[in-house]
Amino acid sequence: MSGNLMSELQGRSLFPISGTKVDCAVSGGADSLALLLLAVNADLKVTAWHVDHGLRETSNDEGEMVFKVASDLGVKARRIKAFVEDGPNLEARARDARIKVLPPQVLTGHTADDQAETVIMNLLRGSGVQGSAGIGEPHRRPILGLRRSETKELCLLEKLDPVNDPMNFDPRFTRNRVRNEVIPLLAEVAGRDPVPLLARYANLAGEASGILGDLVKDLDITDVRSVDDNSDPVVKFAIQEWLSDKIGLPPDSSSINRVLQIVRGEIKGTEIPGGFRVDRSQGKVRFSVNAKVSQKTD
Repeated sequence: MSGNLMSELQGRSLFPISGTKVDCAVSGGADSLALLLLAVNADLKVTAWHVDHGLRETSNDEGEMVFKVASDLGVKARRIKAFVEDGPNLEARARDARIKVLPPQVLTGHTADDQAETVIMNLLRGSGVQGSAGIGEPHRRPILGLRRSETKELCLLEKLDPVNDPMNFDPRFTRNRVRNEVIPLLAEVAGRDPVPLLARYANLAGEASGILGDLVKDLDITDVRSVDDNSDPVVKFAIQEWLSDKIGLPPDSSSINRVLQIVRGEIKGTEIPGGFRVDRSQGKVRFSVNAKVSQKTD
């Protein structure tokens, strides 16, 4: 393998100790291929998992490429199909479909660039300190400290031809506009690369989120009497943690505020974006799938 660059990137990655069994999600893009290369270089016992969403005619070829790379590296590979449900927000639906079929502790190839994009997107949603921490579960993102340009360079040196997903350039997706328009504009305005700054901000927000998480860990949002004596900011963070666990991403600020009103007894119920509901009945707060939305999407 490419000595100097490989050693440098390995030193900035956070893989488990040598000999550990790990699963790696490998789409065939530069980031996931770099993840696979570095995991093998770290002397881990790797299984590569490739998800076929069935969204592109080239998906079969991409799967074959991943299998060949894995075979060349002496790594086991598995290919699984994911069913992407109908509805809006294709990016989110494809992500949800992957999560359902991949092993729960699978390692992913998210980089510092992904982290910066996620922070901006969460800020635009008003998702608070938890959203400002960016991508969750850092122990599953071993190359979060690397740059996208570096993963591409590693693939080039290893003579790999990564998949270039045309969806990454589709301006209909918010992340693509953040990546291709917002971050370059921030670089122009700031006169410097904003990605390291945003990644550092995410780390600080993550530390703050951890402290707040310890503060609210014993609060039960579903029992309104248990939170009566706590201030609104504390209860709001507990609500944020609770909703994040339910919907799989940091909630927007308006959803948090409406659930706070429910907890305080000011309103009885509210809808949450994504087809969910929160209601209060007999001193209990309940989370549910919105039946009306479910019927529309069936």
